[in-house]
Amino acid sequence: MRAARRPGALAAGLLLLLMMLLACLAPGVQAAVQAPRQAQVFAAPGVARSPPPPGAAWQPVTLPDDAGYSRPPLALAPAWYRVGFDYPDDPARQTAWAVYVPYFYDGGEIWLNGSLIGSVAESSPAMHARTYRPQTALLPPSLLRPGPNELAIRAAPSKEYPLRFPQLSVGPVDEIQPLHNRRLFWVRTVPELTVLVSFLAAGFVAFIWWRRPVEMLYGLFGLAAALWAVRTMTFLIDSMPIEPWHWWRVLYQCATGGFVIVMAVFTLHYAGVRRPWLDRALIGYGLVGPLWFALGGFAAEPAISRWWLGGMMGVGLLIIAIAFVYARRRGTLIAAALFAVMAFAVLVGIHDYLLTWNPGVLARFFPEWTGHRIHLLHYGSNTLLLAMGALLVARFLRTLRSLEELNRTLEIRVADRERALADNYARLAALERENAASEERQLIMRDLHDGLGSQLFTLLSRVERGDMDEQQIAGALRACIADMRLALDALASGEHDLGAALGNFMFRWEGQLLAAGVRPGWDVALPEDGMTLSPHAALQLLRVAQEALTNVLKHAQASRVQVRLQRAGDMLEMAIEDDGRGLPEPRREGHGLGNMRARARRLGGTLELRPGAKGGSCVLLRLPMTASAVPA
Repeated sequence: MRAARRPGALAAGLLLLLMMLLACLAPGVQAAVQAPRQAQVFAAPGVARSPPPPGAAWQPVTLPDDAGYSRPPLALAPAWYRVGFDYPDDPARQTAWAVYVPYFYDGGEIWLNGSLIGSVAESSPAMHARTYRPQTALLPPSLLRPGPNELAIRAAPSKEYPLRFPQLSVGPVDEIQPLHNRRLFWVRTVPELTVLVSFLAAGFVAFIWWRRPVEMLYGLFGLAAALWAVRTMTFLIDSMPIEPWHWWRVLYQCATGGFVIVMAVFTLHYAGVRRPWLDRALIGYGLVGPLWFALGGFAAEPAISRWWLGGMMGVGLLIIAIAFVYARRRGTLIAAALFAVMAFAVLVGIHDYLLTWNPGVLARFFPEWTGHRIHLLHYGSNTLLLAMGALLVARFLRTLRSLEELNRTLEIRVADRERALADNYARLAALERENAASEERQLIMRDLHDGLGSQLFTLLSRVERGDMDEQQIAGALRACIADMRLALDALASGEHDLGAALGNFMFRWEGQLLAAGVRPGWDVALPEDGMTLSPHAALQLLRVAQEALTNVLKHAQASRVQVRLQRAGDMLEMAIEDDGRGLPEPRREGHGLGNMRARARRLGGTLELRPGAKGGSCVLLRLPMTASAVPA
């Protein structure tokens, strides 16, 4: 229910705004200002340039005067008006006085007590003159006389409209000037600001529409602002040569009609009324005026202004209906504001049309107001453009808020997805580690089966046949136990933990070498990072070392052995060097050296047997820092 009352509340607010505007525009009552209502008029087709004599055919008339009603046969004829006023007798009150003429559209002359005191430009065969600004003429003290005085004003006629003459105000300059300034602001300064702001807004919004052609509302608003700026320029033009004036009137009438049509299309699209046939009908009616000019020429302007622009009232009522339905359907403050502003603009447009072509209709209800001839469409359309701009700004802000909300939602969703992906990655990494560990265990178990298991089976067979004595059996079992410990050490150590397996290895071999009379030396410099040997690869490395040290004990007859393990660039180097009897003859290379070379190849490395620095031999193993053994 509250939403349904909003259009009425806004309409009441706009009515209050209109009343405040009228209070600013309408002249106030000043203490010493005289505003005569009764005057005399003398009208004739060839009236003289000087005031007619008192005995001429003067006719009484009430101000303001509309010749279309007071004397229809002479509505387009020039006329003289005689207006009397009283100048104070008291010298203390005889200050500077002036006469204020609210509108003097087509120019004329002002006379005081038979002397010319001012004139306003009139049209001529070469120049068209029409001014909307108010006029104020100082009354020379030398021409004023205490008591009754007489103003004679010649009003030039228009070729299109009946002659209209306002109610004058005469009084002290200090009280007349505010009346003049107030009306000048509304009929001259406000149009100047409107033209400037409308062109700037049209350029800005047109740029947005150029960059975003899908935003049709911005394009319509820019076009409406440009058309209204062109139309408003007529209030700033006081005179112009005849030929350009005719073309200017064509542009003025087309801009006025185009503005109404664009407003209607804007309302349709903003309200979401998708009726292509209605858009085409409105555009078609908007083209009637330019086509009429093309066929009828400049002489068709009065008919076009009266009938084609008069038909725009129907378009305006359509706008009100659409805005009303939209406001009822949406029930929002913005929809209600659109209806209220559209209704306000259309109603003041109808007011201006009646004020121009049939002021008698308004005079029946607002006789005092009609005489001031204040056109309101200018202010209604300014309000409409401001409302349209506010609607587009509100729409833009809603879009920004939607984008911000969408961004926040996307950020939350992305964060959730990142957390989910991180959890999945962690689970996959754990599974991969488990799988790698399982594969390593499988490789080591197979290695144990193929190595240690084969040794035990062979040992068992020889024992059962009686081919081995106790000493041989004990030696073979010790070798099997050493191989088993080596495998267990490698299996117990994970990646990056070669040092633990190597420490156990050195501890066991330290005692064996010393017991055999060989003094060992250990030079181990493992890097802290960059080395990821798998347990199986570590097992192969230790077996190469075990095989090399076994050969030193069995064959080298050495007294010293040096084991070095260090990084060399991207490779890991292990060198086992003794001071024994040197390299064996090539034909005497046994299976042990072949096994070491095979293990090195499975690690992706190389094994080299070369002379030692002190006459012995040196086994040099080189393998990648991230070696992973390949099953044989």
